[in-house]
Amino acid sequence: MHTEKLPISGLLLLTPKKHGDPRGFFSETFRNDLFADQVKSLPSFVQDNHVYSAQKGVLRGLHFQLPPHAQGKLVRCIRGRILDVAVDIRLGSPSFGQHVAVELSEQNWKQLWIPAGFAHGYITLEDHCEVIYKVTDYYAPECDRGLAWDDPALKIDWRLPFAEITLSEKDRKQPRLAEISPAFHYS
Repeated sequence: MHTEKLPISGLLLLTPKKHGDPRGFFSETFRNDLFADQVKSLPSFVQDNHVYSAQKGVLRGLHFQLPPHAQGKLVRCIRGRILDVAVDIRLGSPSFGQHVAVELSEQNWKQLWIPAGFAHGYITLEDHCEVIYKVTDYYAPECDRGLAWDDPALKIDWRLPFAEITLSEKDRKQPRLAEISPAFHYS
């Protein structure tokens, strides 16, 4: 597995090896021992999520869960292409309010590790996208929070014009970064 550290501390871009032949391919998409070599403290994954988006321009996010049910996520796109975004919301972090955006696709086979302390979201860059991600805690509705995807302070380029973006009602109403209470602290 190839690992690339990203400009914001804690985020990692992982590319599992693919072994192909005329039948197709084989890939170890997750190995606990290799993952443990790359992260500061080994998280334990408790749930896998699978999301299908029918159309280009579906934006999901920016989401996070508060402690004690904060989630780390290991995200990959198994069909289509997405732009995956992680925003640092750790108070005291030198990169607080900054984001990393990476393209994940079935072709590039990359995965993004997003530890707790980041708001996460993605937009589909083509029709019929499927995303699979592991999480380190269960969904807890009482801890579910979000951040405005279009907060001008974040300066996220979602690559598509507003008129082509499809949002849930929940994601239309999220607060801006300046309006959320600090829940994570940089260490």
